[in-house]
Amino acid sequence: MPVYTDQLGRTVDLPATPRSIVSLVPSITELLYTLQLDEQVTGITKFCIHPQSWFRQKTRVGGTKNIKANVIQELQPDLIIANKEENVKAQIDELAQQYPVWISDVNNLADALDMIEQIGTITGKRANALHLVSQITSAFTKLQTTNYKPQTGYLIWRNPYMTIGNDTFIHDMLARCGFKNLFGNSTRYPAIDTWQLSQCDLLLLSSEPFPFQQKHIDELQPHLPNTKIVLVDGEMFSWYGSRLLHAPAYFTSLLQSIDVTLG
Repeated sequence: MPVYTDQLGRTVDLPATPRSIVSLVPSITELLYTLQLDEQVTGITKFCIHPQSWFRQKTRVGGTKNIKANVIQELQPDLIIANKEENVKAQIDELAQQYPVWISDVNNLADALDMIEQIGTITGKRANALHLVSQITSAFTKLQTTNYKPQTGYLIWRNPYMTIGNDTFIHDMLARCGFKNLFGNSTRYPAIDTWQLSQCDLLLLSSEPFPFQQKHIDELQPHLPNTKIVLVDGEMFSWYGSRLLHAPAYFTSLLQSIDVTLG
């Protein structure tokens, strides 16, 4: 069997063409669909909501952090795709004792493009993957950043408020939009207080993992009178599979609306 190296540097023995793939990563599930692996993908998580047809039809193997090993056993996968950040290490280590597990580690656009190419290779869809990488690269090359570089906060959670540091994929997306991450001196996902947000010119409230809504803008605005607060599509900032095809157009629209307000 071919031997591949995943994004953690682990060697993984895989069949030349996997016939039963379980994806434990929502954004990668969507990627597998784009790569035309409908018949090969047998299991997904309950958070793999794209595409809707797969969400309705594919076997669900639990959540990203609460995997049901007994369901996976029934599927007898010859490839499991996981992610260093989104899945629980102990659960993945246990699965890796029984099945080939390829682990992704994506912290920026370059990592994402590398991941797409590698997954295309290990699933027999390399040509499709390379075409997708070319399309995404072209779209991001054409993305024009705002002339105004607002001090920006990006919230992913409430109670406590949590933001993103400089070693996250979201941070890289913010930078590509021309936003300056106010919490860029931090790493991963630090908890912060409302008073720290007062330094933001712009505060982005994500739709996931916490589903921020207008009522949360109304809650924060009195404490942040000089800050523009905007709801944003978290999938566009944090999904690092084929969703990246659509991210630059979304960012362009967002930048245009913010330029009107802040420029």
